[in-house]
Amino acid sequence: MLEDILLKQKSLFETGLQTVLRGQENRYRSVSIQNGNLIGNSRSEERGICSRVYLGGAYGFASTAEYSEEAAARTIKAATENARYLGKYNTQKKEPYPSLGSSYVTSPRMIIDFEQKRIVELCKEIDAHIEKTYPDLLSRSVSYNEMTMEKIIVTSDAADGHVAYPRCGLYVKMSKKSADGQPIELSDAIGGFGHMEEHFADLSPLYEKIEKLHKQLCDKAEGVYAEAGVKTVILHPDVAGMIAHEAIGHTVEADLVLGGSVANGRIGEQVASDLVSIVDYAHTFRDGQAPLPVYLDDEGVVAKDAVLIENGILKGYMHDRESADRFGAEPCGNSRGYIFSDEPLIRMRNTTVLPGKDTLEDMIASVDDGYYLISTNNGQADLTGEFMFGITSGYEIKNGKLGRAILDTTVSGVAFDLLKTVDMVSDTVTWCPLGYCGKKQMMPVSMGGPAIRCKISIGGR
Repeated sequence: MLEDILLKQKSLFETGLQTVLRGQENRYRSVSIQNGNLIGNSRSEERGICSRVYLGGAYGFASTAEYSEEAAARTIKAATENARYLGKYNTQKKEPYPSLGSSYVTSPRMIIDFEQKRIVELCKEIDAHIEKTYPDLLSRSVSYNEMTMEKIIVTSDAADGHVAYPRCGLYVKMSKKSADGQPIELSDAIGGFGHMEEHFADLSPLYEKIEKLHKQLCDKAEGVYAEAGVKTVILHPDVAGMIAHEAIGHTVEADLVLGGSVANGRIGEQVASDLVSIVDYAHTFRDGQAPLPVYLDDEGVVAKDAVLIENGILKGYMHDRESADRFGAEPCGNSRGYIFSDEPLIRMRNTTVLPGKDTLEDMIASVDDGYYLISTNNGQADLTGEFMFGITSGYEIKNGKLGRAILDTTVSGVAFDLLKTVDMVSDTVTWCPLGYCGKKQMMPVSMGGPAIRCKISIGGR
């Protein structure tokens, strides 16, 4: 756990400059087992200090891989000098950002570490269960990954705080031969915010998920190729959440809006069916904790929910202090950096489509000829909202009933066009709590949603 040696460094902040000092430690724990063999076993940490200073429209930034009071003083001095130097060449001087007021924020959970031996034993136990229970597999792998962030934030004109983001997950991949002798595979993950014992003291939920995964794999082994074309589909929450993050979320990050995204200048427009609402939650969803609770961002902004789309209307963007000032909006705590040497960027936190009133059973029953698309393993989207995702698991829907499984395929489209075709939304949200976003730097994120019925282009074979 980081010792707070930074708060006293406020005395070194220059009057009239807006300064943030951040101390950060990232911890990584990883174990991988493939077909009973330990092929990966590592643990590491990296920590350091950075400072960011704003002066008249220019930022100065400095960082060091040393965590000490002396290093903090040097970093503040270097960032301040950098801001003054860059300010000399800034022809468009700007006023300071509005002060956000002082407070001190802590997250309700700090870090619990475990011996690496315990993690290895856990993975071996799960691998042995899979080997014994499913002898028909061609191959199997079990991986444990833990990435924990701890940050101390000290600011000149916003909130200070000490926050932590412990997160761990177990990833299972299985393969077998298809009916024509080709290898096929499926994977799934379980875990989320918190430490190992919270998620894996009882392995029965994981084993239930593995059993479901094996059934889907066996169905896929007898599967058929989807028919190409624009089809009526039910998107599983995992797929709907991926589209909400990749194809919608990035287009409404204000830095990318300024870079020319399709959402630029469209606040107040109807961009989706009136059944669609999308929110980037800070730390609380409904009456419980969001999967990745963010209470304070790396600019000292106390985190709040960011409403993106409400009843089909584009309501707002996600901001840092700079873009919020430019758009005349309120920053909601979306500015985060991955490691201590990274300047913070506008990032999503817990982005989800809100639930509707339909049941999944009624949604499937409403489709005469279409598909139920369950999982995706990769994809891409650009600032026009165009996307393409790989689909690894799904089923035909014939006359309102699930039919044969389908083999790997792709889906594509334009996100806002797709959302305008949504005509049913399920009443339950399912979260994917182990997501990562690779926008310039890696960042833990969470995404989710209900199942949605819409029209989408399927690539077929």
